[in-house]
Order: sequence, then structure tokens, then C-alpha cells
Amino acid sequence: MSTAMTEPAPLLELQSVSKRFGSTIALRDISLAVNAGEIHCLLGDNGAGKSTLIKILSGVYKADGGRMLVEGEETVFASPRVARDRGIATVFQDLAMAPLMSVSRNFFLGREPVRNRWPYLAFDVERAAQVTREEMIRLGIDVRDPNQLVGTLSGGERQCVAIARALYFGAKVLILDEPTSALGVHQASKVLRFIVQAKSTGVGVILITHNINHAYPVGDVFTLLNRGRSLGTFRKSAISHEDVLNAMAGGETLSL
Repeated sequence: MSTAMTEPAPLLELQSVSKRFGSTIALRDISLAVNAGEIHCLLGDNGAGKSTLIKILSGVYKADGGRMLVEGEETVFASPRVARDRGIATVFQDLAMAPLMSVSRNFFLGREPVRNRWPYLAFDVERAAQVTREEMIRLGIDVRDPNQLVGTLSGGERQCVAIARALYFGAKVLILDEPTSALGVHQASKVLRFIVQAKSTGVGVILITHNINHAYPVGDVFTLLNRGRSLGTFRKSAISHEDVLNAMAGGETLSL
């Protein structure tokens, strides 16, 4: 007697999600699914609806229509903290880092390891530095000194710290908002390699960008947005670099 094998539910799924601000329709019937160990690229030019979709996924906004499911369970995030507790971690462009604090302090910002007993608690500097260095090395980045100020790091290195922080605290889905937008070629390549390394740990990655030259080499699945609507979702084997570029430029719905 054989048992039918069933596919695991996507880590995160949207079904016909819409969002309206007054008379403006920001998103219309957007559907996508993010699976473990995949990089799902969300592509679109300015005004395509990427920022609104990020804020729905991260618990900042609530959708006006449609459903969101986390590992098959219908979910509504009441706040970004609830989303984070469910394993949905978002790294925004500003990275939410304090430049005048150390790498290790930023790594544990809001979740600091402590030593001693109440009421004499103190930040455990040694443990924070050790964990920060180990986690960065595990993902292929050798931090020179975990106690150096974050402001002394390059933009690419700061992105890597933010990603490593999210993974350490249990992210199942990692949402990256334009992680290479302000980086040079070398730093962007470093961040993209780091994203691929993060994917290999089994998390699902949502890479939001308008730069097809950064997305296509690392992406597994592509969802194309234009003016709040989806032009389709395609696996890499079903769509070429040129097709993606043409759709983003002209807004034509693809049928492959």
C-alpha cells in the first residue's frame, strides 16, 4: 500500500491580494508563492507596487482583499513584530542600523544577550562579538572586528550584517528591499553571493529590485509588476533575460 507524496506548502503565499488608498488602486489581484530554498524576484519599475507589497508582507499594511498564507495557514499580520515572530524578516533599504554602534551591538539590536542577574544586567559584549563573527563566517563573510562601528563598514558589508542578523533570529522568509540599489559593481556582487548563500540554508528569499541584471543571475522565480498589477510569475527556465526586460520596459503581459 503506497502513500501519496504531497508537496510541502509554500513558506509564504499571496492569493489575489489587493490594496487601495482612497481612489487609488495600489495593488490588484496579486498572487505569488515563496518556497524554501528559492529566490523569488519581485521586479518592477518605480510605481509598480513593490513597496506596498513589501509592507503587506511585513505587517505594516493590511490587504483590502485576498488572502495571505504562512506555511498553508491563512494569516493576517497585526504588526511587523507579529510578522517577524512568524519568521518573515524584512531588510529595508535603510537597514535599521545605528552607525555609531558596533557591528555586534547592531546585530543584537533589541535582542541583546545579557550577563549577571537582575537588576544588575549588562550587555554581554564577548558573547555578542563571538556570535556575530561566527554567524558572518558561516555565511561566507569574515568581519574584521565585530566591535568596530557599523558606520565604518561598506554598504555591501552592512547589507550582509542585516541579512545574517535576520537569519540568526530564525527567518524562514527573507524579504530584501532593493539590497543592491546604492552599491557599486564589486559590492553588489558580494551581496548577491551572500543572498545565494542564504538561500542554501533553506530559507525562502524575496528579492525586490528594478535591476534585472542583478536579479536574473541569482533568481529562481520571477514575478513582474506594473502599475499595481501582475504581468505573470515565471520560473527561470520559462523566461529569458530579454523577455523580462521587455516586459518591465513596455508593461506587456507575457504569455509563455
